[in-house]
Amino acid sequence: MSELDLPLAGIRVLDLSRILAGPWCGQVLGDLGAEVIKIEHPLRGDDTRDWGIRVGGRNTCYFNSVNRNKRSVGVDLAQAEGLAIVRALAAKSDVVIQNFKTGGADRLGLGYAALSAVNPGLIYCSIAGYGSDGPEATRPGYDLVIQGEAGLMALNGEPTQPPLKFGVAAVDLFTGQYAAQAVLAALVQRGRTGKGRHVELALFDSGMTIGAYYALEALALGEDPPRYGNAHPSIVPYGVFEAADGALVVTVGNNAQFERFCRQVIERPDLLEDERFRTNLQRTVHRAALITVIEAELRARPRAELLARMSAHAIPCGEVLGLHEALRSGRAQQAGMVVEGERPDGSAGIVLAPPYRLDGERAPVGRLPPDLGQDTRQVLTAELGLDAERLAALQDAGVIA
Repeated sequence: MSELDLPLAGIRVLDLSRILAGPWCGQVLGDLGAEVIKIEHPLRGDDTRDWGIRVGGRNTCYFNSVNRNKRSVGVDLAQAEGLAIVRALAAKSDVVIQNFKTGGADRLGLGYAALSAVNPGLIYCSIAGYGSDGPEATRPGYDLVIQGEAGLMALNGEPTQPPLKFGVAAVDLFTGQYAAQAVLAALVQRGRTGKGRHVELALFDSGMTIGAYYALEALALGEDPPRYGNAHPSIVPYGVFEAADGALVVTVGNNAQFERFCRQVIERPDLLEDERFRTNLQRTVHRAALITVIEAELRARPRAELLARMSAHAIPCGEVLGLHEALRSGRAQQAGMVVEGERPDGSAGIVLAPPYRLDGERAPVGRLPPDLGQDTRQVLTAELGLDAERLAALQDAGVIA
């Protein structure tokens, strides 16, 4: 699939954001074919260029995870000429993404009012920690803080453990995905009306939505619902169990599956005669007694045998793999989820593939995550008509990379 075949081909996105939520939004749009120009400080770059494991000269695994299919332009927004460059690019863009602290973009002349005045069709996406109309509007937003404040840590982990964060920055990632969805919706509406929109996302709002059914249960109960760790609050047996030689996931979703599980997998048909286990509702009430029996039966059998039996009898199941093991599995290779390519300096680059399939074909990785400022001259020449002499002067003044 060529980049021209992607649904957002011809859409230009100016990504003024940094770290995770905003860049994730930009990456989603880039994966779907938009031309994404990422603005970075010409010397420091995005904060995440200094986070995690170094890859190449100025990239890291963290940075690379949210900046594929983008071009990097190094511009110093602390200088008037740098701001002028960014405003000129915004005037020629379809979408602007920014995650300055509330009011920060306005003070730079990069707010929605200023940019939409010269580009009425602009879709402008603001991402902040908290709602712009509330008392905490200027408070910085951090994923871990929001996980705590939104109650997410309280529902995560085993009941005997203290509150536990998610393994990845789930609030940032959800916020970025929600932002991309809202931008896409605004683009569709612009196609009908010709008018732009100001899209706003707050990390706290996104964090609250992640609570999903647990959030509604808390409201119904008037208190926190119990924590179940790897188990399911409403379905039994459903969770992570230990076989004789490794962990596996067992998800017995209904009474018919439970009957097959007892007869064909663990060979305990007597459990079906026990009134405590006849229905899922009864099994949830008597969860502890049933799980004790199932754990013993599963621990006595090898994992491969259990997986084969459950698969043969249409009971959803799977291995529990390490992250590296999962990435290098035949399943991941067959899906094409790991993409390797050559970076501008000739070194090898590796990223995850976009999850989208269009007409049966996976959206491509057209560009590996860029080096800091690698596209500055090309973009400013092609889009703003700056010649070599002007570019050299700007570079000498520290305005551009």
